[in-house]
Amino acid sequence: MKVTETFLKGCFVIEPTVHKDERGSFMESYNHQKFEAAIGAKVNFVQDNESVSRKGVVRALHMQKPPYSQAKLVRVVKGRVLDVAVDSRKDSPTFGEHFAIELSRENRKQLFIPKGFLHGFATLEDDTIFNYKCDNYYQKDAEVGVVYNDETLNIDWMLKEGEVILSDKDKLLDS
Repeated sequence: MKVTETFLKGCFVIEPTVHKDERGSFMESYNHQKFEAAIGAKVNFVQDNESVSRKGVVRALHMQKPPYSQAKLVRVVKGRVLDVAVDSRKDSPTFGEHFAIELSRENRKQLFIPKGFLHGFATLEDDTIFNYKCDNYYQKDAEVGVVYNDETLNIDWMLKEGEVILSDKDKLLDS
């Protein structure tokens, strides 16, 4: 696998090795030992989540407050998303900056998002299946968020304003 750290310290793009032949393809989507060695940190994933969304759905921008903070390893099984990580670590030199990457079935890239980051994604195709591993359990009372179209963050979600579909919860988020 190829692992590249983004300009946001601790946030990594992971490109698994894909083996192809006349039968199709095979890849190791996750290997605990290789993963920890590549990012240089210990991570114990305890929960896997999956969402299925139609084109235009924006699930953003969320995180959990300590002690329930979550690191995530995300990937697309089917379709395409624009995946976004926002550095919310107040002591970080990149506080308030974001990294965006297209994840798809075709490119098979994954993104590791460390604790202390807001996270969200926009689906760019119908019936997109998005998987993510979390290193802490979901805690509703610890969840916080920022509205997806926050003017300070200025994220290009690769969707037109009229295409964006939000949950009722995300419609209530502030900048």
